[in-house]
Amino acid sequence: MQTVTLDMFQTLAIAALAHYVGLFLQKKIRFFRRFCIPVPVIGGTVIALLTLILYVTGAAEISFADTLKDVCMVFFFTTVGFGANLKLLKSGSKVLIKLILLIAILAVSQNLLTVGLATLLKQNPLIGLGTGSVSFLGGHGTAAAFAPLLEEHGLTGALTICSAAATFGLIAGSLSGGPLANHLIRKKDLIRTAKPEDPSVETEKAKGKKSQAENFAKAAFQLAIAVGAGTLLTKLISLTGLVFPQYIGSMFFGCIISNVGSYTGKFTIYTREIEDIGAIMLELFLGMALISLKIWQLFHLALPLVVLLLSQTVFTVLFARFAAFRFLGKDYDAAVMTSGVCGFSMGATPNALSNMQAVTANRPASRISFLVIPITGGIFLDIINGLTIVVFLNVL
Repeated sequence: MQTVTLDMFQTLAIAALAHYVGLFLQKKIRFFRRFCIPVPVIGGTVIALLTLILYVTGAAEISFADTLKDVCMVFFFTTVGFGANLKLLKSGSKVLIKLILLIAILAVSQNLLTVGLATLLKQNPLIGLGTGSVSFLGGHGTAAAFAPLLEEHGLTGALTICSAAATFGLIAGSLSGGPLANHLIRKKDLIRTAKPEDPSVETEKAKGKKSQAENFAKAAFQLAIAVGAGTLLTKLISLTGLVFPQYIGSMFFGCIISNVGSYTGKFTIYTREIEDIGAIMLELFLGMALISLKIWQLFHLALPLVVLLLSQTVFTVLFARFAAFRFLGKDYDAAVMTSGVCGFSMGATPNALSNMQAVTANRPASRISFLVIPITGGIFLDIINGLTIVVFLNVL
């Protein structure tokens, strides 16, 4: 079979095309609008299905470049850092602690479920671990990191199993988060519980009713400085042996620059323009991530694995609905965060943010959600999940 390799510019163009495809289908199909399915998820899935057809028919295997995908991811999370107002973070500290506890419970529960089911189905328990928090809560990055360890412990084909499970979870998390939050908000009339924006944040955004074109360059330069400085911090952290996502340092520096500017008044933070740039970066990142999904990896799953993945999906959605929503406060912000929990507990943090953006697109903002979900998913999730996986590996 011929492999067609697209460079980073061609990959970017296909991701942009996926946006327009998703936008068109969202406007035409009421289901997508009603259940808050994100535009890049719709368009990216369509492109992924087209590449699947090419692969299955033997016509070609399409290979996409990752370079600009990583760039867009780092820039997006840096914009999240710029939005991390310290007053808001202080007010959300209790929510952050609750999310950390939820992740710890979920990591253990996902593994207990799939390891137990694998044992009942007379399969290698390591298959259960590979389809548990390794792939669902951890996503493709954790799946790739722990697959060699699973191989060493006796699980043949661990990388294929974990990658396929992570792909399945990515799709499931993107498709379930929006509809779940939408159902909660409508059924319980949660709009009335939406909190107004912090006055200091609102004042910053009110400097111009609309984003000004001349300020976009200034906003982009502020982002570039934070990204560059953040990469140095990430490298320093890596020297300690600790493993964090590559965007953590840049997100941290974005937070510093934003708060220094806001509290000292020495320079202007172009909040509205930075948010607009962040929205573009998220759309492009998710588009590139989804068009490059190799759905055919799921074909390698035998029936026991399908049972494990479906059970894991149902359990995680129920956990988000009945545990996360209630524990986080049962209000509008809790419903928005529930869509985020679905995103990162079955896929990745960008999917969580995309879910929340889709939910709040035509509703009040939920700034606390967009602050605590990235921090939880970007920092604490990998630490807690990694420790949980190591414990299970040693027990099994």
